[in-house]
Amino acid sequence: MPTDTKTEKRDPGPDLPVVKMHLHNPKAPGTARVVKSEICTAGRRAAGFVRHVELDVSGTELAGRFRAGQSFGVIPPGQDERGRPHQLRLYSIASPTKGEDGSGNVLATTVKRTIDEHWDDHSLFTGVCSNYLCDLKEGDEVLVTGPNGKRFLLPERPDEHDYLFFATGTGIAPFRGMIQDLLDAGVTSRVVLVMGSPYSSDLLYHDELTALAEKHPSFTYLTAISREGEGKVYVQDRIGTHAETLVPLLEDKRSLVYVCGIAGMELGIFRELHARLDPGRLGRLLAVDQEAGDPTGWNRKMVNRQLKPTRRMFLEVY
Repeated sequence: MPTDTKTEKRDPGPDLPVVKMHLHNPKAPGTARVVKSEICTAGRRAAGFVRHVELDVSGTELAGRFRAGQSFGVIPPGQDERGRPHQLRLYSIASPTKGEDGSGNVLATTVKRTIDEHWDDHSLFTGVCSNYLCDLKEGDEVLVTGPNGKRFLLPERPDEHDYLFFATGTGIAPFRGMIQDLLDAGVTSRVVLVMGSPYSSDLLYHDELTALAEKHPSFTYLTAISREGEGKVYVQDRIGTHAETLVPLLEDKRSLVYVCGIAGMELGIFRELHARLDPGRLGRLLAVDQEAGDPTGWNRKMVNRQLKPTRRMFLEVY
């Protein structure tokens, strides 16, 4: 298949809503209060500890002014090894635009504890902010900033598009809110979520998403388990195993593709798109320069250079 998918005229993509940003900055943060914190993995014996944390932001500038797909900042207490206050960390908002409470006063995020070893001396390393958030109890206060982000959003007129969401791990957070926004608005567009995790016990919000798929025929929920059983499957593999559903969706000019999760997952998706779509339809989602060469040699340094997602593909990888 030819690899040059440049188009003569740049597709402007969908119109995105104008959003509020940076209503609180690190010098003037807001104070939120924890109202819920619970494990959100499918099994108690999951490989990692991931919590769904809800924060009451009423009384701050974030209340009623965030949207699904945006993020917010958390300022953990204490100082770093140089004696300076800890810098803020950004977390994706896992709530619909109306919030967890229906009034935009409670937002949620999805937090995975970071527990590792230092490579040099093998001493325990714990993530400063992730563990701080996971340790918080109901009623505890936390300093917040934001909201942040104006690109990773649903379009202004969501009923004009169909949607394919690819998530791994805590990358599910923005899609949880986006999917609720779409379904609550009664949008009849096709919505497909492909959720990847190492083990089935690591799936996040699994029961909730399964229930939504059973209730709404327009919503399809697929999982991709990469380290369990004989058939190890990654999110991009679902394009092949469910080609009858996903390839027509990818070929349709209405469709938008969103990718969120661990850095590098986008390359597998790019390769599968290249293999499944003709150059014209591929070019609506991904412009591939001739110098990109064989897809097996693609790497992350090529993204936005030789491999250029169009305005119909949204990436949020970390």
